[in-house]
Amino acid sequence: MTDARPPFPPFDLDSALAKVQAAEDAWNSRDPHKVALAYTPDSVWRNRDVFLTGREEIVAFLTAKWERELDYVLRKSLWSFHENRIAVRFQYECRNAGGQWFRSYGNEQWEFDADGLMRRREASINDVPIEASERRWFGPRPEAERGPGHDIPLD
Repeated sequence: MTDARPPFPPFDLDSALAKVQAAEDAWNSRDPHKVALAYTPDSVWRNRDVFLTGREEIVAFLTAKWERELDYVLRKSLWSFHENRIAVRFQYECRNAGGQWFRSYGNEQWEFDADGLMRRREASINDVPIEASERRWFGPRPEAERGPGHDIPLD
């Protein structure tokens, strides 16, 4: 059980919030190998129109993602949870090599195994070009903005 990732299902409000924050923190590290360890070795993903299976494909996908999505910063928000499943909505901002900034809006559905590893992730995402002056996120979420009451805005 060396791969175990608490909190474990079934989730309650506190453990679901902790799982969402842990995911946000990992993705904000922009370390594909670190992020991939939160998934089962045979995890199945749908990310937009890309379908992946397994940690090696996850690492390759995230490596390419963060090579083209520069200055990436993410916020996740718990939407719902039940037993071993969590739904989140999220926003992230990044710029491309040409300097154009984007805010990406999305929803994810997660399913976990008994060890707290994500075995399924489905993500739907839309990108909106923004001006640098419209950015909301400038780094990982500060401690003072964690927990209930710090939801992400809808627009």
